[in-house]
Amino acid sequence: MGFWLARERTVQETGFVKRFDPRFWTVNFPRPMMASVVTTAPDSLRVDAVFYRKNDLAGLIWASEDRYDHPLLAYETARDYRRCVLSFRWRSAGVLPLDAVNGPTLTIEGRDESGTARSWYVRLWNYAVGTPEDAAITLDFATLQAGFSLPGEAVWAGDVDRMFVSLAPPGYDEAGGDLDAPAEGWAELTELRCDGSGSVLKIGDVMMPPHTLRIATGYDDAYNVTPARLLRSMVQLGYRELINHYVGMSHYFRLTGGLAGLDGGALNAPCAAWHRDFAARAKALGYELILSLSYELLDQHCPEAWKQRATDGSPALTGWAPPSTLLSPANGEAMAYLQAVAVAFCGIADDAGLRVRFQVGEPWWWVAPDGSLCVHDAAAVAANGGVAPNDVQAGAMLAASTAALTGAVEAAAPDAETLLLVYLPTVRGREAALVPTGWAAPAFDVLQLEDYEWVTAGNRAASLRGAAEIGTRLGYAADRQHYLGGFVLRPEDSADWAEIADAIERARGRGVAEAFVWALPQVIRDGFTWFDEEERVDTFADVSFPIAIGREASVEAATSTAIAAGAGGREQRNAEWAEARLKFDAGPGVRSEADLGALIAFFRARRGPAQAFRFRDPFDDSSSGTTGTPGATDQLLGIGDGTRTDFPLAKDYGGVARRITRPATGTVRVAVAGSETSAFTLAEAGVVSFDAPPPAGATVTAGFRFDVAVRFEQDRIEVNRATFLAGEAVSVPLIEVREG
Repeated sequence: MGFWLARERTVQETGFVKRFDPRFWTVNFPRPMMASVVTTAPDSLRVDAVFYRKNDLAGLIWASEDRYDHPLLAYETARDYRRCVLSFRWRSAGVLPLDAVNGPTLTIEGRDESGTARSWYVRLWNYAVGTPEDAAITLDFATLQAGFSLPGEAVWAGDVDRMFVSLAPPGYDEAGGDLDAPAEGWAELTELRCDGSGSVLKIGDVMMPPHTLRIATGYDDAYNVTPARLLRSMVQLGYRELINHYVGMSHYFRLTGGLAGLDGGALNAPCAAWHRDFAARAKALGYELILSLSYELLDQHCPEAWKQRATDGSPALTGWAPPSTLLSPANGEAMAYLQAVAVAFCGIADDAGLRVRFQVGEPWWWVAPDGSLCVHDAAAVAANGGVAPNDVQAGAMLAASTAALTGAVEAAAPDAETLLLVYLPTVRGREAALVPTGWAAPAFDVLQLEDYEWVTAGNRAASLRGAAEIGTRLGYAADRQHYLGGFVLRPEDSADWAEIADAIERARGRGVAEAFVWALPQVIRDGFTWFDEEERVDTFADVSFPIAIGREASVEAATSTAIAAGAGGREQRNAEWAEARLKFDAGPGVRSEADLGALIAFFRARRGPAQAFRFRDPFDDSSSGTTGTPGATDQLLGIGDGTRTDFPLAKDYGGVARRITRPATGTVRVAVAGSETSAFTLAEAGVVSFDAPPPAGATVTAGFRFDVAVRFEQDRIEVNRATFLAGEAVSVPLIEVREG
């Protein structure tokens, strides 16, 4: 694998795009209203909105700086619009018309000629020809004037940050208050074109080669951009075939009285419009979608009875701002709601001609800060005979709820594939409640695992052990698993991408069916660029040299020392190598034609010197002396500091430490503060990874047997059959390969 964090476009491919291209508009709005924008033709876009309050206002935005595309794909920043003429046909319904007092207005934000920040408000009706809901509009930025009527104040469009068209509900009142009922509206800009010498922008046009890493994204992060823009990024960054799409927890629901519910349907109109467009475009581009739905819902819009609750009755709340809550698996109304939402999203996929692939995303009982489970809501207590459920009972409730959820999906789409996503760091130690045996295969078709907390902390041992334990507990073979690698929450933590890329490769090494990077917004923000490297010969084959032959090998330890003698005979010596390098000759062990055949077969399999391999040094293979029986306190690996979990194996030779990268399987024994422990995993390159950091000041020691990484020194082995049968020894030189 390979990856690159692209900070800016330099020599990469560049194309051109017209200003105001429909793909690159965005929307924004205050909660609780909702809006979305989709492209309906190469020169057209549509905004759908639902308003709940009298002062709700949606903005259709064009930004001078591209903040929503990967650095290799973004359009150039150009703030001068004075040589641009924008024209389009406006059509709308359910929003204030063009001629209304608070009707659609173009707000231009930037600076005037003196550099002073300011805004101008351009009433679109002043530049319209037609009716208030169907008109042709032309905006020449060189002569544009702000104000309710013309003539007005001249707009200086030479230093613009962004501009947006406002959409307000009928009955708009800046003072606020709830509308009598939710109001749905829409606006279309068609025949959209930009003319003039300033109408063309450079845009990144990099096309990464298709690779086998898949992409994950989420509606809560992408609700404001067009699906066409989102999919352009995926295609041009090389992601193919499969998208894991989280439908979110804060933008899909319909509201009645401020609370999520099913009045009028499961999904609000803007969300449904966005997903219909997303699904249709994904299908056309050859993608399949995994639609992910969790038990999480934005707290402020969740009915109180649906919420999981702690022992003191407080609702389960996440750390997001604003917080989300978790739906109780025992609450029938909440679960019926989730089922309706799932069926609605899966129906969109089915209508687009996609196979329905539905993921239950991280279903769990929330764990309170004191470690207790939030299983004290009225529904959970009632379902358990009036007392809060224990872990096993809570797990049974959780499994029953997910079975009902996937059952609803399968009833609507009988050939649906069902997937389960488990976040390993949260469930560790609480498997009875959070990974119930009711999830065991074949309850789901695919098990998906995620562990970014461990990955970004560098805790490889926990990742390896967690994946193995859950796979064993639930009975899903590696080829029925997916791995989600990520994510990097803050841009200042972009160094975490190296650990994430490594974790993805380790998961692939376990044989998972698919690996995803989570998620596209962070990929774009940090310029994460993935590419599959050409297949190459592995530099190390984890196999041993034929032991019977190797036992008779001779050994030679070599150093490299530069010695300079002065005129008076004094010497200056400089050790050019940190430690000795070993050479072996395995020829003395070749004593029969069978040995010779085994040697030549091994040489061919390693492609001569191309691949290194394990070799047991007959004179030094133990942490105890040279060949003694290993003990857990033989070698000091380090001193605990309360945070460090990884300790590389090493052997001391009179004050010179030798890294041991190839310990013999099953021989490693470890002690902390003199007490032997098994709470560790042996990671790659001979690294002891503890499940929990050793305490500060505690000695960490180990004992082991080990092999040496070597390769054939030469590209050929020469054997004369006649002289060999006459007793002449074969020369098989091997040389140590430095690792670690």
